Amino acid sequence: MIKWLGAVVGFFLRGLSGAVLGFFAGSVIDSFFGSSKGSARSVFEDYTRPNVTAADFELNLLSLCSLVIKADGQVSQSEMDYVRQYFVSTYGKDKANAIFRSFNEINKKGQISAQNVCTFLAQRTRYEVRLQLLHFLFGIAEADGSISNPEIQKIREIAGYLRVSLNEFDSIKAMFVKSANNSYKILDVEKSATDAEVKKAYREMAKKYHPDRVNTKDEAIKKGAEEKFKQVQAAYETIQKERGLN
Repeated sequence: MIKWLGAVVGFFLRGLSGAVLGFFAGSVIDSFFGSSKGSARSVFEDYTRPNVTAADFELNLLSLCSLVIKADGQVSQSEMDYVRQYFVSTYGKDKANAIFRSFNEINKKGQISAQNVCTFLAQRTRYEVRLQLLHFLFGIAEADGSISNPEIQKIREIAGYLRVSLNEFDSIKAMFVKSANNSYKILDVEKSATDAEVKKAYREMAKKYHPDRVNTKDEAIKKGAEEKFKQVQAAYETIQKERGLN
């Protein structure tokens, strides 16, 4: 709303050029106040960032997968199967094998840099997509039946490079690593939060993680969005029963 108000005020003050400046200034304010904690980003990013190609996304996703698989010093077959199954089911066997061959060629040239890969993706993907990337990486780590501390630390490192807030990371982690007050962690509120604060947190989370907001053709990312949305709902239902909320 502020961006349109800025455009109107700018038009009356300086004509068309003022309207344009007012719109962009208002957009920056809208972006700041409308973003979730830690996820504010400049409006100019949305106008200038290029779209990542399918091939680049696939190879960079595979790079992140390999970093998580190797994080604890043990290459788990079940984790590798999890990744391969995803690529085969998404792209078909022939294309999946072609992606793996391209990745192996790139991998031979040197060690993969998590920072470089994440910087590339952070500049070319929406925040919601990056959240689902973390969800997918936790799924890989969990494929062998347990998530080790080195794997958690590696995904946390990746989250930082992807410019995902620590609160968002902890919320996703809580869906895979169970602990006390897990439902509250998923909704990113303290157990001492008021009923009104819990309801507000749920509305914000449900809106943020609704699958419709993840604008991507990548099936793993879509699936992650759907799963996270379900867990947000489940967490809220648990708190509702605990507190007797309507």
